[in-house]
Amino acid sequence: MTENATAQAAIGEIFPHIRIVMGMVIGLGVTRLLSGVARIVQHPRQYPLYPVHLAWVASLLLMLVHFWWWQFGLFHIEEWTFGVYFFILAYAVLLFLLCALLFPDSMWDYAGYEEFFFARRAWFFGLLGATYLFDVVDTLIKGEAHFARFGHEYLVRTIVFASLCLVAIATTNRRFHVAFVAFTLVYQISWIWRLFDTPS
Repeated sequence: MTENATAQAAIGEIFPHIRIVMGMVIGLGVTRLLSGVARIVQHPRQYPLYPVHLAWVASLLLMLVHFWWWQFGLFHIEEWTFGVYFFILAYAVLLFLLCALLFPDSMWDYAGYEEFFFARRAWFFGLLGATYLFDVVDTLIKGEAHFARFGHEYLVRTIVFASLCLVAIATTNRRFHVAFVAFTLVYQISWIWRLFDTPS
């Protein structure tokens, strides 16, 4: 076996291992969201629901599914280091923490999901804003060609969403939060449809 073939074999062994670890963390996030939704279905009158909260649940579930899909691009990384591995894992942990913030272990201290959502909005939108910044680094890790594929829209998108997260931390204006999550969902679907709805 040549040296190049040996290196390729090593990469082929590392990548599945990393996907398994990421899958464990992302799987916990998906489980958290689905368990929260199941609890609402089982006990719909236990706590008053809040449409914005439910819309963020849908958005985050879509984000997790999309995350698992686009991380297939890590297969093209030729040199793995612990730093890169740790960063990818930290990104997945951020997404899990967002799920935990949408569905806490207990709601006893809150009258409903609306009160809870606004009480914890700084944490939620702080972490959400961080994911957009992490995504830029993640995209760069996959190579210049991968990064260039998204064009200028990608950087503008990152700046806009990170800025909107800062506004969401600062304001409790209900109309803003409705508009923000509606815009996020529409853009997410558009982004995935235009750039990722192709064979991997």
